[in-house]
Amino acid sequence: MASNNSTLEAVTLSDVSTQDLYREILTRIGEDPSRDGLLRTPERMEKAMAFLTRGYTMDVTEVLHAALFDVDYDEMVIVKDIEFFSMCEHHLLPFFGKAHVAYVPNGKVIGLSKIPRLVDVFARRLQVQERLTRQIGEAITEAIHPQGVAVILEAQHLCMMMRGVEKQHSSTVTSAMLGVFKSQLQTRNEFLSLVRRNGSSF
Repeated sequence: MASNNSTLEAVTLSDVSTQDLYREILTRIGEDPSRDGLLRTPERMEKAMAFLTRGYTMDVTEVLHAALFDVDYDEMVIVKDIEFFSMCEHHLLPFFGKAHVAYVPNGKVIGLSKIPRLVDVFARRLQVQERLTRQIGEAITEAIHPQGVAVILEAQHLCMMMRGVEKQHSSTVTSAMLGVFKSQLQTRNEFLSLVRRNGSSF
């Protein structure tokens, strides 16, 4: 019986517009969605959420298309201080910060402007920072099979700053070290040293 009710509810909800769902949320938190200041809020919420989660409609292969080049270069490539914004999947509150991405080529390189776009592909989804870090590194590995990839994310989480423990000055650092960055201490230390030159706190 519970299963039938759940199915009925799902079918009913699927027929309701996203804007109507947001109107219902506004009503449930104690607001009046018909008042002047909120009349167009459901429309704005729908557009904002589509923008903030547009990574679901982006494909890594398409983002990197025509931006992979054969190059006789095997030294470290670093793109640092990439600003990113994402949404915590636990509370749907933002977390944001900087990404530092490095790789050691193995015959191919990625157009530099594509690395920030690659970060956005995964950041513009409901995320946890740990998974986001790993996804960026794995996507580069799959695209060009480099000797190694390193990714560090430094972020502040509004779910910690605005609610819960309410620690406004806390930050979270996550890393993913793949290939030579994991197996060779000298390579990893070179990356960390170069990134820290910008004043990173980790």
